[in-house]
Amino acid sequence: QVQLVESGGGLVQDGGSLRLSCAASGSVFSIETMGWYRQAPGKQRDLVAVITNSGTINYADSVKGRFAIARDNAKNTVYLQMNSLKPEDTAVYYCNVVITGSIVNYEYWGQGTQVTVSS
Repeated sequence: QVQLVESGGGLVQDGGSLRLSCAASGSVFSIETMGWYRQAPGKQRDLVAVITNSGTINYADSVKGRFAIARDNAKNTVYLQMNSLKPEDTAVYYCNVVITGSIVNYEYWGQGTQVTVSS
């Protein structure tokens, strides 16, 4: 089993910044990808950013140039630096980890952290 602990959400004004962190613990022997998704009220959960074990990064178009994802493999932690925040970034942000198994991969989710951007 893997446990994910998120931190860093909160309330910020339009144009402000926040930094999210997600630390993985437990059976974290082979983490393939670490990433962030978000879900606004009444909408589906969407990818924000993901980083692979080799450092390949993928961002949603809506956050390119504003958000930056980083990963500390020694600490099994992924970060999301969010700059120039907009009201439309308001959502619950979820950490996501995919672990490579011998036959199948295993996916884990954090409990979610609220990010609210006021106009």
